[in-house]
Amino acid sequence: MAKKARDIMETDVAFVSADDTVAAAAKKMAQLEVGALPVCNQEKRLEGMITDRDIAVKVVAQGKDPQSTTVRDVADQPEVVTIGADDSIDLALRTMKDHKVRRLPVIDGTQVVGIISQGDLAVNIDDEKVGDLVEAISAAP
Repeated sequence: MAKKARDIMETDVAFVSADDTVAAAAKKMAQLEVGALPVCNQEKRLEGMITDRDIAVKVVAQGKDPQSTTVRDVADQPEVVTIGADDSIDLALRTMKDHKVRRLPVIDGTQVVGIISQGDLAVNIDDEKVGDLVEAISAAP
């Protein structure tokens, strides 16, 4: 039976609120050693994604104060690329390649239930497909 997104996703997903400060988001990323966090409301409904690159480019490089800038001010919204928990890992691969993203939030109904990274896919697909994925994402601006 073909593996589904739920079979390979990381289920222990931390997230931040749009009202959190960028400093709080950066601190959480550092503690968890991750480069991106989903932005969710109290019902775990996805509202965006914030990455370490967002913080570097949209806050630090522009001289904004991370203590007073909110996640809402910098997170990618509202078009976050996601995948359903019961979607195939082939669809996850295609979605990552088409949208040139390294991480895919996994949705079940309206809630974020996991996240799939490029690495999660790499250990679950054949080497040729891994190469295609890395090449597609690395070509992204």
